[in-house]
Amino acid sequence: MMPPDDFDPAIGVAEVLETGLRRIVAPNPSPMTYRGTNTYLVGTRGLAVIDPGPADDTHLQAILAAVGPDQKITHIIVTHTHLDHSPLARPLAQRTGAPVLAFGDAHAGRSAAMTELAQGGLVGGGEGIDTEFRADVEIPDGTIITGDCWALEAIHTPGHIGNHLCLGWGDACLTADHVMGWASSLVSPPDGDLTDFMASCARLQARDWRVFYPGHGAPVTDPAARLDWLVGHRLGREAAILSHLARSPATAADLAAAIYTETPPALLGAATRNVLAHLVDLCGKDRVTPVDGMSAKAVFKTI
Repeated sequence: MMPPDDFDPAIGVAEVLETGLRRIVAPNPSPMTYRGTNTYLVGTRGLAVIDPGPADDTHLQAILAAVGPDQKITHIIVTHTHLDHSPLARPLAQRTGAPVLAFGDAHAGRSAAMTELAQGGLVGGGEGIDTEFRADVEIPDGTIITGDCWALEAIHTPGHIGNHLCLGWGDACLTADHVMGWASSLVSPPDGDLTDFMASCARLQARDWRVFYPGHGAPVTDPAARLDWLVGHRLGREAAILSHLARSPATAADLAAAIYTETPPALLGAATRNVLAHLVDLCGKDRVTPVDGMSAKAVFKTI
């Protein structure tokens, strides 16, 4: 899905999205991050900073400059530990004295299946993990984080990565990298788990949301339709993979090249990791199996 051309925000500027919510886009555009990482500020006096972003002093200064004379950063919340979301949390905490909250470290929430794959040597190919990240306060699923006239609900949504959180804010949801309007989420084993991703989609589908505020790109104004699209998109990819494997065994890279025919070359590596996530999921469903053991370069066949 191609990005909408009309999302071109001013970088480093705190833009009001609605009362009590502002967004600052970090200066880290790329094929994986679109215009840059969205940092959100919730509140009007005591502020929560959600996803401070990459290790970038310019962005740190932009966040601090957005704090008015009658305001104070009281919470720093990290939705997940990819390098475009979490590294600035500690420098921001040192400047403000606010605690850093998150589900856990880089391996928190990883499923048993992905843990086994990681122990077997399946690594790499993702967005870059912040292995040094540590939270001051861990926030389990269902935690209600309260501040100055605001409350956020921690919703554990593993899939993109095991420690991924969405944050419910009334009938709005800050969905980080789980649901975005400009692209589907990367799921790259062993940090990403497609089985978990689909379950997390179903969990969000069970709620009636007004709007999603994603980690990259513009707000999603029809959350239910976007979730339906994401689930249908994944099921379509699964069907295409099974169709190709029914004709002949193939690697994840072979399948990505055959299926993602409209994907720009810069994103084909990510597409290959998404295919690998599907193959791992299909192995768990006893639909396919690797010919000579599980790896990123394994040849898979149908059972």
